[in-house]
Amino acid sequence: MAVEEGRRRRDLALVTGVGALVLALLLAWLLLRDGDAPDPPAAVPPPVVTPTPTPTPTPTPPVDPCARQTEAGFTPTAITVDGIVRRARVLAVPRDAAGVPGVPPVSDKLSFAWDRGGVEPGSAQGHVLLNTHTWPDGSAMGNRLLDGLDVGGRLVLASGQGAAQRVACYDVTERTEVLATDGFPGWDAVDGPPEVVIVVCSGRRLGPGNWTHRTLWFASRVGSAT
Repeated sequence: MAVEEGRRRRDLALVTGVGALVLALLLAWLLLRDGDAPDPPAAVPPPVVTPTPTPTPTPTPPVDPCARQTEAGFTPTAITVDGIVRRARVLAVPRDAAGVPGVPPVSDKLSFAWDRGGVEPGSAQGHVLLNTHTWPDGSAMGNRLLDGLDVGGRLVLASGQGAAQRVACYDVTERTEVLATDGFPGWDAVDGPPEVVIVVCSGRRLGPGNWTHRTLWFASRVGSAT
């Protein structure tokens, strides 16, 4: 019986040892397999998208109306005076019974009057006559001209709009003030170089429509020989 018991113990020890060895070998194999496993692929960053800049449109240069002037006379309906007014209204007003060029209505302080029947803008010769009101409170177009229109200023007389527009351009060459009682000989000439003449009341106001002086601007046609 003792011999049989000893044999069982040896067999049990042998089985236990073999099991432990197998377990050890299995663990070692697992460790080796994990060590040989390839590294996981590195994360690929998303592609960098560079936004396409929006092209800045090239500004269209302003069209110079004086580049294509009308070569024939026309009835003006608007005037632009650089730095003072853009497209002020021009009224065609006939002369009075004494032959004096008419003026805008008293209530219309910002319009110009053109001598209807006289020399037209765009004509090859003569003086285009314009006038506008001066008010004692300084709010009329004549006051603006007195404050800001000097030699070198540009006048653009126009009629119509868009492709049908007709224009004639003039540059101020002279500004002068005279006594109302003296006048300015030749200011209303119908021959000679083409010019615009603007007349406004100035000086001291003596009463309604009665001022001591007149200021005149003479403007020569742009591009014409003088």
